[in-house]
Amino acid sequence: MGLDKIIQRRIGKRVMGFGGNPSEQQPAGSEHDKLIHRVEPEDLLSFGFIPEFIGRLPVHSVLDELTEEQLVQIMTEPKNALVKQFGKLLAMEGVELEFTLDSLHELARQAITKGTGARALRSLLEKLMLDVMYDIPAETDVECVKITRPVVLGEQPPIIQRKPSQAAA
Repeated sequence: MGLDKIIQRRIGKRVMGFGGNPSEQQPAGSEHDKLIHRVEPEDLLSFGFIPEFIGRLPVHSVLDELTEEQLVQIMTEPKNALVKQFGKLLAMEGVELEFTLDSLHELARQAITKGTGARALRSLLEKLMLDVMYDIPAETDVECVKITRPVVLGEQPPIIQRKPSQAAA
């Protein structure tokens, strides 16, 4: 029996029987989330956790999944945001790094599909930036690297803007 069913039984909603509503049998996404937010230690005990484990948890809490917008904020806004970290690494080589907004949203969507939340962002960005971080230090004429949605999707390489040639002067 799922944790949501245990909570339904505790709060008095019918989960089985002739009078049960079929829509209550399988809670929809938001209904399921509302039920999980009402979890109590005795629900965890009924679910199969051992009492010694439950007793060592002074606080129990339910976390909601991060939204696409929140993941984009995590990549861009904090002082040590991932995009800023990669930007500073390239800035040491005299190269500017630019991410388009749609590329950041695509990275957030990919992180959501992985199901590991913000932890997926670092691995996705590292995979995306691996070749750039390896190749750029060897090139002296690179001014800017631009990451777009097609780059994130693997449809094209990063857009590299080169410095104007000094030979023409």
